[in-house]
Amino acid sequence: MLKLKGIKKSYKAWNQSFVVLNWIDLEINEWEYVAIMWPSGSWKSTLMNIIWMLDNSDSWEYYINWTRVDNLRESKRWKIRRENIWFVFQNYSLIPRINVLEQVKLPLLYQWIPHKEATRRSMEAIKKVWLEWKEKNMPNELSGWQKQRVAIARAIVIKPKIILADEPTWALDTKTSQEVMDLFDELNNEWKTIIVITHEPEIADRTKRTIIVRDWNVIHKT
Repeated sequence: MLKLKGIKKSYKAWNQSFVVLNWIDLEINEWEYVAIMWPSGSWKSTLMNIIWMLDNSDSWEYYINWTRVDNLRESKRWKIRRENIWFVFQNYSLIPRINVLEQVKLPLLYQWIPHKEATRRSMEAIKKVWLEWKEKNMPNELSGWQKQRVAIARAIVIKPKIILADEPTWALDTKTSQEVMDLFDELNNEWKTIIVITHEPEIADRTKRTIIVRDWNVIHKT
C-alpha cells in the first residue's frame, strides 16, 4: 500500500513562490496496476521524486505498507526505499562503460549481495526480459527497446514490491510499446504493484486504473 496525503510543493524564484503540486492525495493498494496520466512537462518528476523519497514535500503525509515515512531519518527512508520501490527511468539511465549483466547486477552490489549470488539473480532477471543473448553487450550496442528491458531487469532484480515507471514507452514505436506493457502485465500478475506515469491514453488503457493529474491536482480517478 502506498498513500500520499496533502502533498504540496512550491519553489521560490525571482522573489516569487511557484506552486507545482497542490494538495495531491493518492492511494494505491497492494498489487494494483495503475497509470498516472500527467501532461508532459508538468512537474511530474517532482511527484515521482517524492514517491521515491528523494525529495520532500512542503506539507504531507506519506505511508508505505502502513508505515509513515515522511518523518523518518534519511537512513531509515533509504532502507524502506531499497526494500519496497524501484524506478524505471524514462531515459533508461544505463552506465555507458559496463555491459548488460553488470548494469543489472549493480543494485544488488549496493545491497552487499555476494557477487556469485548477484550474478545468478541478475541472469534470472535478464532471462525474464528475454535478453540473455545480450548479457555481454554494452549500452551503445542495444536498441531503445533492449535498453528499456535492461532498465526493467535492473528494477526487478531486487524484487521490489512496487515498480514505478516514468514514461516507459517514451521514444518507442507502437509495437515495442505494447511489448513493454506486456512485460508489466506479467509482472503485475506475479503480485507486483505497478505504477506507470504516462501522457499517452493508449498506454493508460493497458492498466487497470487511471489517475489523471492536471493543473497540479488529481482531477479524476477511474
